Amino acid sequence: MADTAEVRSETQFEFITFSAGGQSFCLEITQIREIRRWTPVTALPHTPEDVLGVMNLRGAVIPIFDLAARFGLGSTPANERNVVIVAAVGGTTIGLLVESVSEILSVEKSAIQETPDIKSDATKHSILGMISVDETMVRVVNLDAVLETERGMS
Repeated sequence: MADTAEVRSETQFEFITFSAGGQSFCLEITQIREIRRWTPVTALPHTPEDVLGVMNLRGAVIPIFDLAARFGLGSTPANERNVVIVAAVGGTTIGLLVESVSEILSVEKSAIQETPDIKSDATKHSILGMISVDETMVRVVNLDAVLETERGMS
């Protein structure tokens, strides 16, 4: 029984899907710490437009990014319907403002398609792959790239 579970974990991934900028994205479930309702954040001076500010999360101050703005899809109007996905990567915790969270996807590794070469290094680096779900293509976000972009802007 344990062998079957190990094989499944090596070939199958679980993602949380969400909408940002009217587009479908997902993150590996292991990167997500929690999903919270939107609450106003504390703005900081001289931050890039896609950094909304910071939030106190149980004693830790974390930056909140507007993921749609980060990906050049326009700003997300902050309202009570939106959510913040609290995610962790490489020991850093961040919040991502998104329009909504949709579902949990379990997909085989083979179902994740390569990001097409559209002559954009930023796109290729920000999106790890594509998953076809019904009539929609869901983009797998490279959370490292979101942070690297931030570090590159500072």
